[in-house]
Amino acid sequence: MTHIRVRIGALGLALMAGLAAPPALAAENPAAPPTVEEQRLDRAAPQEILARSGFDTVAPEFARALSRARSYAQAERLVERQGSRLWQRAVDRAQGRGPAGGDLSRDDDRPLYWARLGMTREVRQWQPQFGLTEARRAKLLAALERTSRGQDSIRYPHSEARSATKAEAKSLSGAGSGSKKVKRILVTGFDPFTLDRDVRISNPSGATALALDGTVISTADGPARIETAVFPVRWQDFADGTVERTLRAHLPHVDLFTTVSQGRVGRIDIERTNGAWRGGFPDNENLSRTETVPVSDPASQPQWTTTTLPYKDIVAADTGRFPVYDNTSVTEIPAGGTDPVVRPEGPTAGSTARAGGGGNYLSNEIAYRATLLRDRLGLAGSLPGGHVHTPVLEFGAGNTDPASGTVTDAQFVRNRLDIIDQVRSILTVAAEATRDVTD
Repeated sequence: MTHIRVRIGALGLALMAGLAAPPALAAENPAAPPTVEEQRLDRAAPQEILARSGFDTVAPEFARALSRARSYAQAERLVERQGSRLWQRAVDRAQGRGPAGGDLSRDDDRPLYWARLGMTREVRQWQPQFGLTEARRAKLLAALERTSRGQDSIRYPHSEARSATKAEAKSLSGAGSGSKKVKRILVTGFDPFTLDRDVRISNPSGATALALDGTVISTADGPARIETAVFPVRWQDFADGTVERTLRAHLPHVDLFTTVSQGRVGRIDIERTNGAWRGGFPDNENLSRTETVPVSDPASQPQWTTTTLPYKDIVAADTGRFPVYDNTSVTEIPAGGTDPVVRPEGPTAGSTARAGGGGNYLSNEIAYRATLLRDRLGLAGSLPGGHVHTPVLEFGAGNTDPASGTVTDAQFVRNRLDIIDQVRSILTVAAEATRDVTD
């Protein structure tokens, strides 16, 4: 009997263990570890930025909603809805709509960045009872990235102002539009980067994207509607085609586009030439890539692409407090040569790119990809487009030590607001200097 009792007890424990265990599929596909970017979330500065903007509730609320998903289809809908909601919340906050959520300046782009990482970490670590394959988890993460960056919410009114929605019509009439054609402008920005050097960093190009998304500017030719999106600072995302997927459907129908990123201290550059080379500087995942920019159909890939922005008009205009330059310098390996050479006046015939005017990091690469796409779509002669490098966003004097400084100060905010205003002015000048593009 003792033997029987022992065997029955062992059987009972085994059955209980089996009932308590999650389905086999979930066990076979364990949660992925946090990425390098996500691991930075636990530092003091990101937590303070989230708390002082009210975005500290985003990831916990998302996790609770995700835990209630009972199928992959439910999870997919939830991720897309919540990603879009995060983007719109960040845009609304930047443009003064709704509660500020705290005392952090509304123009700050960092709450969006850190809140998104909180959400991606939740997806990466989620283990639903119905099981989640690696491919499906990757698909959820891709949907979250796309929606929370505004990449799938680029919308323009109809060509005539009278065809706009009520809200758009009100905005357009305020711009003195009447029934004129509404110009369409597309602008892109970036996440903060070099975060291991200073985790407090903000990116003025991302802040500009939030401040300008869906807004209308007045030009001498009538109103112009701006739509924006933000991109990651990760080599692999660019190799996977995120830029082309986002821009391809829109470039044939816009009147002007510019990619924007943070560049040099105290100046704005209109980059004349973009190069087909990755210089290897570590991205936000601390990964390096030193190679030719990987694109589709590499056999027809040029070493250089050129801006079609009206750079002479932009440089000549009074757009703000930062000086604006037509930057023509590149670094090349001359035809028949082996060593890189700096060319202040631009590339020479048959040379191989080693740096465009904007360098050889992802700011150069997004400019290269966008202008190459423009050219491959047959729009080089009709669509103004290129790259604008903003000044480096600097903290105020006395707040330059990442270890002891605060996450914001008055000069920091003023610098960011001035950069946003100046990019808006540059877009106005560019829109006025270019002719209409018909759909």
